[in-house]
Amino acid sequence: MGKRKKKRIRIKKKNFILFILFLILLFYAISKIIYITIKLIETSKPIEKEEPKVIEKTLTPTEKKLKELDNINKKIDYFHMDYLDRYLNYKEKNEDLEIIQIIKNVNMNLDYNYYENTEKALNKDTPLILVNKHYNLEENDIPNNLETVSNNYALDDVKLVSIAKEAFESLAKDAQKENLNIVGMSGYRSYQYQTNLYNNYVNKDGKEAADTYSGRPGHSEHQTGYALDVYNLKENYTNFENTKEFTWMQEHAQDYGFILRFPKNKELETGYIYESWHYRYVGVEVAKEIKEKGITLEEYIATRPIQQ
Repeated sequence: MGKRKKKRIRIKKKNFILFILFLILLFYAISKIIYITIKLIETSKPIEKEEPKVIEKTLTPTEKKLKELDNINKKIDYFHMDYLDRYLNYKEKNEDLEIIQIIKNVNMNLDYNYYENTEKALNKDTPLILVNKHYNLEENDIPNNLETVSNNYALDDVKLVSIAKEAFESLAKDAQKENLNIVGMSGYRSYQYQTNLYNNYVNKDGKEAADTYSGRPGHSEHQTGYALDVYNLKENYTNFENTKEFTWMQEHAQDYGFILRFPKNKELETGYIYESWHYRYVGVEVAKEIKEKGITLEEYIATRPIQQ
């Protein structure tokens, strides 16, 4: 009995050792499987590339200024690099304005007071000549090709530059076919004539008031020979807005190259109060564009592409 018992104990001990070895092998196998599985998962993942380090470029003083303007110079073709500091100064004083409007306003010299830092007339001797409270003509500046408008369409001795004169006569003639009278009452005015007229207005209403409706000598569009005041032979010219002739002009003036020069709600741009009787020849193509966009001559010129 003793030998059998010892034999059983040896068998149990051997079986226990085998069981332990089995567990060790099983644990090793499971560990190996887990290890291989993790490796497979890792190798199946896309390799994440390291983002290249961005080296910030050091901006030049000019580039920093342009950045303050949202680099608008790359988006429009009427940005004047020479005006860069003026744009920034105007922006600082008008933070509520959009960048694009800041550029337009400075291009119109609206960052200056009227009659401050004035310059010679732009586009001289062309239908796009610009004369206003920022641009002027000299006393001896007299337009070429001045001609008298026919008495059929104007008062005595009303003169315009020939191309404007012919265009206005065509306009007035076509209006007459519809029983409408559009009569020129004041065209070209010399520097001296404007001096006397302006001084009379100042004596009558004071300088501040006179400046709202009359150009100072050298700053009147009438000296260009392309501007014309009209009426209908019946109403006072200041009441032209309430006539059939005015309605016709609103519909057709651009077809002959004329624009309403001082429209409503454009006093900031033009420097003058609304004048329903004051028209300006700029050429048919330009007149139609100005009419379609509802802008002034100042705005049109301010947004013309800069010639490289």
